[in-house]
Amino acid sequence: MSKFIRYMIKSFAFITFLVLFAIVGHILIKGIPHITPSLFALKYTTENVSLFPAIITTIIITFLSLIIATPIGIFTGFYLIEYAKKGNKFIEIIRITAETLSGIPSIVYGLFGLLFFVTTLKWGFSILAGAFTLSIMILPLIMRATEEALMAVPNSLREASFALGAGKLRTIFKVILPAAMPGILAGIILSVGRIIGETAALIYTAGTVAQIPKNIFDSGRTLSIHMYALSSEGFYTEQAYATAVILLLVIIGLNYLSSYLSKKLLKGNSNE
Repeated sequence: MSKFIRYMIKSFAFITFLVLFAIVGHILIKGIPHITPSLFALKYTTENVSLFPAIITTIIITFLSLIIATPIGIFTGFYLIEYAKKGNKFIEIIRITAETLSGIPSIVYGLFGLLFFVTTLKWGFSILAGAFTLSIMILPLIMRATEEALMAVPNSLREASFALGAGKLRTIFKVILPAAMPGILAGIILSVGRIIGETAALIYTAGTVAQIPKNIFDSGRTLSIHMYALSSEGFYTEQAYATAVILLLVIIGLNYLSSYLSKKLLKGNSNE
């Protein structure tokens, strides 16, 4: 029986990797030959269908979303683990709500952003509306990652810090936070990946204008929206595959950066 289960696990793992490599390979084969200098032109036209404005917009939206969501998510995670009393029903409601928000389809967030940020607050289709919508989307992910990272920190570190006379706040910033930082950072990097790959929520909030935004109240399209727009039009399928390659490289780079920084932080903590 154990051999059969081991065989099934290996088979499913092999199928998973095979599907993954097939998808990635298909994108690379279709997209790499069509990556040309004109795709990185400063201004988008119907001739070059440049993705450079989309890259700039992606960076701006990612930066704004993280500025909004990261402090709130991290501080909420610290409150739930370090300050909230165990068995508090209100805290359990917060956790259930966060888990529920994590499972809501992105198009629902987009409709909420359209009704609230775009229409009610009258921000229009703008970078700011898209950033606030995405910050709500990634907030549960950062919060849960912070909670898991804090729960992984041994209580002996907290007790040792208190025994040496350190206060609660000093213990959090000098002892707990450095130890939990790799896990928190992993959650933030995953959030960045979700921001970059998001399409539905941004179509309803940030819009699809294919130019570099002059300010946060201008409309713009990210790489994922750019790829969607090119493929849906039917005339730029090859350029859409090229955009997918760039998007794939960005995601792989982020995963590598997350792994590298986590190892660096763990090594630094162990040396201390």
